[in-house]
Amino acid sequence: MLIYCGIDWAEKTHDVALVDDTGQLIAKRHITDDSAGYKLLLDLLAEHGDTADDPIPVAIETSRGLLVAVLRTGVRQVFAINPMAAARYRDRHSVSRKKSDPGDALVLANILRTDMHAHRPLPNDSDLARAIAVLARAQQDATWNRQQVANQLRSLLREYYPAALAAFSMWDNGLCRPEARELLKMAPTPTKAARLSRPQIESALRRAGRQRGITAAVERIRGVFRGDFAHQPPLVEDALGRQMLALLTQLTAACTAADDLAEAVQDAFPRHPDAEIILSFPGLATQLGARVLAEIGDDRERFADARGLKAYAGASPITRPSGKKSSITRRWVKNDRLNHTGYLWAFAALTASPGAKTHYRRRRNAHGDWHAAAQRNLFNRMIGQLYHCLQHGRRYDEAMAFPVPPEQVSMAAA
Repeated sequence: MLIYCGIDWAEKTHDVALVDDTGQLIAKRHITDDSAGYKLLLDLLAEHGDTADDPIPVAIETSRGLLVAVLRTGVRQVFAINPMAAARYRDRHSVSRKKSDPGDALVLANILRTDMHAHRPLPNDSDLARAIAVLARAQQDATWNRQQVANQLRSLLREYYPAALAAFSMWDNGLCRPEARELLKMAPTPTKAARLSRPQIESALRRAGRQRGITAAVERIRGVFRGDFAHQPPLVEDALGRQMLALLTQLTAACTAADDLAEAVQDAFPRHPDAEIILSFPGLATQLGARVLAEIGDDRERFADARGLKAYAGASPITRPSGKKSSITRRWVKNDRLNHTGYLWAFAALTASPGAKTHYRRRRNAHGDWHAAAQRNLFNRMIGQLYHCLQHGRRYDEAMAFPVPPEQVSMAAA
């Protein structure tokens, strides 16, 4: 008799339900989220036939946490069921749409009983790959948070301090630069900025780590700060300056977090066996390569073929036929992190790979694709190549990835 387990996850307690292959509820339990609760769960599973060689599959609505880590030991299959999918299954058992935690655990168990083949278990990634995933995603979140705070700071400066934006416009991502943050900390208002002397500005630039072109930068910044700009009333300007300093503290913390996590990724990613293959692809350096590995993992059986990986990344288009009409659009349901990384990867590959640039130009000119569609098509092709290389343990080969058409070879020979 086959047994299936469903767990309704919560912050402090969990509800567990076991059903057999006929859908009969054979056991249920309410456990706490601690080591005692985990032991009670494992004992309950063992009581109903759970062994190391033949474990009972488990369905749960999360893929993280200590409970999932405990369940994933050994060869057990753990299925992370999307809460929206579980809600659809719930309507099959109750038309009144009532909801309870024990009932949700029973629904999850029945999902495995009826449709386990339609759901994907958590990938069997190595511990190193999972550690890299934690660091890479955290670094990506820190980068997004840094940009969000920088946008808030830029919006505030537009209200009362346009001279700062003009002074830092020459630098890429100017507000996140240490020179900009040091100058804003020294002069939080345009009135104070106009009073800065050359030695004060030079000292701020040196504290930020700048070593070249200091004299020219000092003259340019001092000239901008002393330019003709409109001002808020003095009391309002000082209040906005205090608000700016508070945002500046958040931005400094976000920049520090992003840099520290980038160093952690730099240390961990090269130790993975797949790093050599991933880094051989044009456009992929350590940070982007780690993000790719974080989302696809190192479980070679996770995707049946390259088409599955392309769909998971949102790179391949989707066809929606309806009657006599058919539309081809981009995918909305996808791994957003991998899709975002793919956009950056394809953009960087344009300058790192002649074949990628030729492919992009052909999509723009011959097929009439817009920029985003052409880059998505390039990402679709390159992630398929990455799948092939990882499956066969080969490095990227430009000649095989983007072969030159025979007519161009003959023209070059002539």
